[in-house]
Amino acid sequence: MQKRKVGTSGLEVSELGFGCMGMSFSYGPPKDTKEMTALLHAAVERGVTFFDTAEVYGPLINEKLVGEALAPFRGQVVIATKFGWEANPEDGGKWSALNSRPEHIKKVAEESLKRLKVDAIDLYYQHRVDLNVPIEDVAGAVKELIQEGKVKHFGLSEASAKTIRRAHAVQSVTALQSEYSLFFREPEESVIPTLEELGIGFVPFSPLGKGFLTGKIDAETKFDSNDFRNTVPRFSAENRKTNQALVDVITAFAHKKKATPAQIALAWLLAKKPWIVPIPGTTKLSRLEENLGGASIKLTAEDVRALEESSSKVKVEGARYSPFHQQLVGR
Repeated sequence: MQKRKVGTSGLEVSELGFGCMGMSFSYGPPKDTKEMTALLHAAVERGVTFFDTAEVYGPLINEKLVGEALAPFRGQVVIATKFGWEANPEDGGKWSALNSRPEHIKKVAEESLKRLKVDAIDLYYQHRVDLNVPIEDVAGAVKELIQEGKVKHFGLSEASAKTIRRAHAVQSVTALQSEYSLFFREPEESVIPTLEELGIGFVPFSPLGKGFLTGKIDAETKFDSNDFRNTVPRFSAENRKTNQALVDVITAFAHKKKATPAQIALAWLLAKKPWIVPIPGTTKLSRLEENLGGASIKLTAEDVRALEESSSKVKVEGARYSPFHQQLVGR
């Protein structure tokens, strides 16, 4: 596994990271702790050094899982986590309220440090932009945590180019984490040029389109009742049937390269910019190994052009989030 620098910050990680969310959250019930611990160890053994979690995943249990599983590898791995949510009493106690007030950030940072069993958080993202708190105040709070040695790097998630610039003026932003894949290419419009200009790394989540680009999901697929894709318009049966055309394009390209669709989707991201580090997630060893195989596929500029030309002809149908979550991105 090759290493990559996340922008110009000096943070170096494996070229493919590991998104840990699905082990505890969003894709059905939480998975067996022992099995997930073994999978995280397998990832480290195969060269992965970059792991992504958040306090809201679970909530709280994913950070605890990651912290305990990766404790034997302190100093060898980089763990990113996120702040910005809290329980909402008006919503039955669900973690559906945003809170990025400086005092809240500092409080939950201490709690994440304990769950992760670390002295400093390697990369600390604001999970979603909170319009009730100026981004300058958020960046200032993280800057103080960095000065105190409790955080090493500051990140944003699903922020607009304008917000990124404002935050970066107060505290250097090391990375932006947002959705980006052949299934969702909107960041190319203004976000990626801004990141390149400012020397900020890009960490695409859902690089496999929430599983859709693997070719293992079709219009007939039934999701677990706890699977958040049930609420996503893009994953309605009708839209899955229409969007299958994109998977067909990627699959045809993959056949030529003697690879799987998932591997091509990841190889495409790695070929786009040397400072892009995708974080595919999985709960299965076979999928982990398949994903890591994507790093060994080197696409040429002509390969990228051909893949984009053919995939761009497919109009993807459906919003990528429910209305509530859709309003929280790109702010």
